This record gives sequence, C-alpha cells and structure tokens, in this order.
Amino acid sequence: MLHVLALLAATSVEPIVSTGWLQAHLTDPQVRVVYVGDAGTYKMGHIPGARAIEHMDTVQMGPDGHRLAPTDALVKAFTKAGVADGARVVLYGDTPMETGWVNSALAAIGHGHDVSWLDGGMASWEREKRPVETATPPAGAGPLTVHQTPDLFVDAAWMRAHLESPSTKILDVRTQQEWNSGHLPHATLILWQDLYVDVRAQKLKSPDEIRALLAKAGVAPGQEIVTYCAVGMRASLMAWAVQSVGLPVKIYIGSWQDWRRDSSNPIVK
Repeated sequence: MLHVLALLAATSVEPIVSTGWLQAHLTDPQVRVVYVGDAGTYKMGHIPGARAIEHMDTVQMGPDGHRLAPTDALVKAFTKAGVADGARVVLYGDTPMETGWVNSALAAIGHGHDVSWLDGGMASWEREKRPVETATPPAGAGPLTVHQTPDLFVDAAWMRAHLESPSTKILDVRTQQEWNSGHLPHATLILWQDLYVDVRAQKLKSPDEIRALLAKAGVAPGQEIVTYCAVGMRASLMAWAVQSVGLPVKIYIGSWQDWRRDSSNPIVK
C-alpha cells in the first residue's frame, strides 16, 4: 500500500516543478533526476543523485539526418540515466532545446507523461545555494518498459495532408532569418525564447502567459498544434510547452531538414 501511495505521489506531479519541490524529494525513490548536457559540466557539479544523458545518446545520424535513435538504443540510454517504470523523471540541462529533444525521446518510448522539468534549472539551484555534488551515482538498472506512445510524431506526408486544415495550427520554431529563407505554407513563426521570463536562468513564464503566447501566434480554441524547426530540437521544446498547458500537439520530428529534401514539398518565401 505504501508503495502504491509513493507511486501516486511521484506520478501525479505537475509538468514543471520548482527547485524547492525537487530538494524536498531528492530522497524519494520514485523521483529520478536526469541532467541533459555535457559530461564535463556534469562532473563539475550537479544536483545530488542526478545522472547524466547527452542528447546525442538519443540520436541516430544517417542519410535522413538528425533523427531519434531506435527504440532499443533509447531504452538502454534512459535506463543507464536512471529512468524506470513508475518513476517521476525530473529533467534539467544546459540548453532548453537539448532538454526538449530528450523529452521527446522519452515520449517516443511511452514515458512522456512521467516527466517534469525543473524550473530555473541549475542556475536557480546554485543561486539559491541548494546542495550540489560531484559524485557519480551508479548506472540505473530499470526496469524500463516500452509503451505504445500516442501519435505524437508526424512525417512529411502528414504535413502535406494538413497544410490547409482549419483544425491544425503549424508553428515554425526557428529564427527570423531561417523563416525568411523559406517556410511551410500557412505556418506561423514563434520564438522558443518567448517561453521564458529569463532565458539564461531558464525561468519559464506562467501557464497563462504561455497560453497567451500561443494565442498571439494564432492558435484558436479546438485546434491541434504541430511544431517544426530545423531538425526537431526546438520543435520538441515548444511541443513540451504546449503540452504543459494542456493543449494538443504533434511534432514534425524531421522538420525543415526533412521537408526541403523533397522538391515537391511547397515552400513559401
């Protein structure tokens, strides 16, 4: 019974957690902290108990470019990083887009709803003088079961079929310069930096402010959002933000890199 209560406590957490919440749950066996970023930075100091994963641990580079690694490779990487069935995973990292990609990789094996992000990241953690360690915990042991994931990821064929759909809102999560060089028809440019009150400190805006940002980008009630960027990293970050405020979203994981490879795909300049 106590195990069930602990499991419920860990899995019913909000998609964004504070530094105070995390410090209070560092010894909770159902909470696993995962740092996303450079191994050298991790070794210099990290949140106690955190294990590390680099976004490239979840990537397969090939003729199609920067894509999600195969399922077995994802399971291996996340198990090593401490992810396990029934655990609440708290992510923090060096860059929001890398953390966003890793979040999508977890979603690809059916554990997207088990994840929370640490608001303020390591910058806030250190500024508030919370505990830091340099010791590396042993690799995780799982078990980590693959579950069928909702239809989160879409391809070019899906995008072509939904370009003019009134029930779909396409968000381009790139820079103004990238947008000017070409973009998908009926897309709207949105900047990932606008999700934050303080980008350097990774302090997110409130859910109401994020909803207002999406509304300003033209998202109407009842629409499903689909995000894309260059290779799927910024799109993953924006998709996570959309999900965090309870709105439906899909990710064109191949993004612009994939779209422009086919000369029959329409491009607007």
